[in-house]
Amino acid sequence: MDSREAPGLRRWLAAISALTAAVNAGTGLRDVLDLVAATAKELLGLDFCGVLVPDAAERTLVIAGWSGLTEEYVARVNSDRPVPLEADATGGAPSSRAFRSARPCAIADISREPNFIWGGVAREQGYRSMLSVPLITASGVIGTLNSYRSAVHEFGPEEIERLQLLAEHAALAITSARVLDDLRHQRDLMIRSEKIHERLLRVAVRGGGVEGIAGALRDLLGVPVLVQDVRGEILAYAGEPPAPDARDLLTVGNGRRAPGAEIVHEQGRHVVVDVILEGEVTARVWIPGQAGSLAPLDRRALEHASIVLSLELLRRRTALEVEQNLRGDLLTDLLAGSDPGSSSVRDRARLLGHDLTRDHLILVAQLTAGGRPAPASTIQRALADAARLAAAVRPRPLVAVHRDVIVALWPVEATGPAAHRPAADALRRVVASAHGVDDVTIAVSSPAQRDVVSAYRTARGALAVAGHAGRSGTTITLDDLGVAGLLLQLGDPARLRAYADRTLGTLIDYDRDHGTALLRTLRAYLDSCLDRRVTARTLTLHPNTVSQRLRRIEALTSLDLRSSQAVVDARTALIVLDVAEGTDRPEGSTTSRPF
Repeated sequence: MDSREAPGLRRWLAAISALTAAVNAGTGLRDVLDLVAATAKELLGLDFCGVLVPDAAERTLVIAGWSGLTEEYVARVNSDRPVPLEADATGGAPSSRAFRSARPCAIADISREPNFIWGGVAREQGYRSMLSVPLITASGVIGTLNSYRSAVHEFGPEEIERLQLLAEHAALAITSARVLDDLRHQRDLMIRSEKIHERLLRVAVRGGGVEGIAGALRDLLGVPVLVQDVRGEILAYAGEPPAPDARDLLTVGNGRRAPGAEIVHEQGRHVVVDVILEGEVTARVWIPGQAGSLAPLDRRALEHASIVLSLELLRRRTALEVEQNLRGDLLTDLLAGSDPGSSSVRDRARLLGHDLTRDHLILVAQLTAGGRPAPASTIQRALADAARLAAAVRPRPLVAVHRDVIVALWPVEATGPAAHRPAADALRRVVASAHGVDDVTIAVSSPAQRDVVSAYRTARGALAVAGHAGRSGTTITLDDLGVAGLLLQLGDPARLRAYADRTLGTLIDYDRDHGTALLRTLRAYLDSCLDRRVTARTLTLHPNTVSQRLRRIEALTSLDLRSSQAVVDARTALIVLDVAEGTDRPEGSTTSRPF
C-alpha cells in the first residue's frame, strides 16, 4: 500500500467506525442522519451534504439529515419545495432518479441541466454540481445521500465509488438507528400507556365510578368526553358534552358487535369507543374528532378506558344483580305468606329501600314474544328496565320476577281506580320497550297492606280473565272486568269452581276425555251474539259443524241455548270458571281443565 494512501484509508475506517459506534451507543435517528451527512462532507471535501428520505406518502423526498445547511433553510425547503418522486427513473430531479433507479446520478453543472425544477434552491444555496447516491438495504432503497459543490465539478468514478461505499455503511447505520428508535418509541409508549391504565384503574378502584373515569380521560385527551349506555342514557360526561347528532344516536341501541370490529372507530363527527361486556357493546365513549387523526398514545388511552369502564360496569351490574336477587327473595317470601307487618320482614324491606307499612297495589305483568310467553332471558331484560323505573320513584316500589311474570308492589298515595292506572301504564310502557318483548298485559289489584297473597292472587286471576276475553296488551283493573272483577275479590276459588261445575262440569269433562273443543265453541258462540255464521268464521269451521257442536253442548249441559236464561247461566258460568281458574293457580301453571 502506498504510504500516501494510508492516512486517507485510516480516515475512512475511522469515519465508518464512528458511525457504527454511534448506532451501538443508541444515538437517535436524527443524530445518525446528521452524522452521515457530516461524515460525507468531511471525507469528500464537500460544501454541504444532505440525506433525503421519502415522506409518509412516498410522494416526495425531504431532507432528514444535513451538514452545512441551517435548520430554518431545511424546514423551508421541506415544506415549500420538497423533491417530487417521479413514477420512473428517467425523469425528475437527480435525487428522484437515483432513488427510483437505485443507481448514482451525477450532475456536473446544474445550470446546464434541462428543466431542473430545483434550480431556484440551487441558486439560493449557491451550488453548481451535485451527486446523489441511493441508500440501499436488503429491503430496498430507503433514501439518497446527496453531495453538493459550489463550483462546476465532474464527479469521477473513484469519487462516486467512495460515496457509494459510505452510503452502504450509512444505510446500515440508518436502518439500525430506525430500529432502535422504534424500540425506544414502543417502550416509551408502553410505559406511558401503563401509567394511563394505572391512573384510570386507580380512579375506578377508589370509587370514582364512570364519572371519575370520564373526567380522567378528559384530562388525558384534553377534549370533552361523554359516556352513554346502549339505550342512549348518558352515564357521565366531562367538559362540554360532544352531543352526538340524531343520526348517530339512532344506532346507539344496537348492542351487537361485528366480529373483528375495531373498538375505536368513527361515527358522524365523533370518535366512538365501544365498551364491551360479555361479548356485547354495553356502553360507548364519545369524543369529538376523527379516529384517523388520533395519536398512538391517545388511542391507547381510549382502549384502556374501554377496559376500565367495562370493569366498572361489570361491578355495577354485579351489585345490581345481588340487590335484585335480594328483592326477588323478599317478594317470594311475601307471596309465600310471610307477614309484611312483622319486624324482620319490614327490616329487610327497609334495607332495600322499601316501606311495607304503606298500602301497595299489586301489579302483575305478563310478557309475550313471538305470540308465546316470553323466555326467561327476555323477562330479565324487561325486569332491568322496570327496576330502573322503580329506582326513580319515591316511595320506591318493590319489583321482581316471580315465576313467569314481573310483579311490583307499588306504593299508592291516593285511593280509587283512577289513581291506580297511571303506575301500571308507566310500568307497562317501560317493560314493553325491552328488547324482544312483543306484548305486555298488566293486571292491577286493589290496594293492600298485609294481605299481599290475596292481592297477588286477584291480579293473577285478572290476567287469566283478560286473556280469555282477548284483552291482551293493555292495563287491566278489576273495574274493567265488571262482574268478573267483583268475583275475583271473593278470594274463594273452591266455591267458584263448584258453581261453574254445576253448569259446565259435564262439558269440561267431555272435552277432557274426548279431546274436543265444545267449551271453546260455547264461548265463541256467546261472544258472537248467538250468531252461528260469525261463530263459524271465528273458529274457521262450517256453520253445520257449529250447529252440531251446539246440539252436543245442549245435550250434555241440559241448557236450551234458545232461552235467554240459559244464555245468562252459561255466560255467568264461563266468567266464574275464568275467575276460578285465575285465582286457583297463582304461580302461573297451566290450567287444570281444558278451555
